[in-house]
Amino acid sequence: MPNSSKGPVFLTASNYSLHLKLDGSSDVVDAVFLECRGFDYSQDVIEFSEVTSSRWGKANKGRVVRTKLPGNAKSGNLTLLRGMTSSMALWNWFELTEDGNWAKQRKNALITIYEDGKPQARFELTAAWPSRYKIADVKANSQEIEIEEVEVAYEGFKRVK
Repeated sequence: MPNSSKGPVFLTASNYSLHLKLDGSSDVVDAVFLECRGFDYSQDVIEFSEVTSSRWGKANKGRVVRTKLPGNAKSGNLTLLRGMTSSMALWNWFELTEDGNWAKQRKNALITIYEDGKPQARFELTAAWPSRYKIADVKANSQEIEIEEVEVAYEGFKRVK
């Protein structure tokens, strides 16, 4: 975080966790993730050209001027991965969305990135809903942690204090 005497502090990806909090939930944190892919929010570029009355060089016709304007903002989907827990919160959210009442399941969500147990960055997702739920292949003789993966579609993305 910015500090007037030292400048910005760079966050490292090696010692963090990511907490998801859904609006309307009574839980303090709905899920803690160890990996997130797809933080992506962009704005289309609209480019247009026009011919002006000013002349350019030895040309006897107008000069072409190109202008770029901001267009529609759009977002990708977030893919969140974590060690599977006994909590049913994410599955229940996915199932309610799948049952056809998806408009009521669009949630605003707060994602907080922690480093060394201290909040360092927060992002607000608007109108988020789970579009995919997946668990890793299960092997009876494996000692690996079972991984739960949730893909979340959202309409708005904003970094907040």
